[in-house]
Amino acid sequence: MLSYTFSTMSGGKSTALLQQRFNLISIGKRVVVMTSALDNRYGLGKVTSRMGPQCDAELVNPETVFEMTEELRSADHLLIDEAQFLTKQQVKQIHQNLCAESGLRVSCFGLRTDFMGNPFEGSSALLALADSLQEISTLCRCGANATLNQRVDAHGSPVRSGDVVEIGGDGRYRPACPRCFY
Repeated sequence: MLSYTFSTMSGGKSTALLQQRFNLISIGKRVVVMTSALDNRYGLGKVTSRMGPQCDAELVNPETVFEMTEELRSADHLLIDEAQFLTKQQVKQIHQNLCAESGLRVSCFGLRTDFMGNPFEGSSALLALADSLQEISTLCRCGANATLNQRVDAHGSPVRSGDVVEIGGDGRYRPACPRCFY
């Protein structure tokens, strides 16, 4: 089974992954955690919640091939953070090779859209193929439901152009409702 939990920046996705990992380990399950090699905000190969908890993770990059390895054969669950950075082909490999053919449970966590409101490649594929979708609700500064990620400059003004991938945290991005986003 493939699940995708998505939210905006600061939505608690990594916290949800770490909670799921804790719950699985506490009942004796074997868990493998992976994250994108692009995200080094809290150290390379780490999944970290802004609240403090963290765990080590194997790195995923665009060249990673998802197939059953000895490590995954002995795992009960695979958790992948920053899943928006997966390629469409990687999501298909996870869905076919790991979930459908091998029966591994895989839970992915990530963003739905970039700072311009466009879907990430990995997110689009996960939204299409995941057996289960879960949105973590976040709020905009105005109090409305936030569904978009707004990149801001040093003065808090919206940034409307630039590289799609620019790793940053609370000082660089904020969750926004459509009205505040536009």
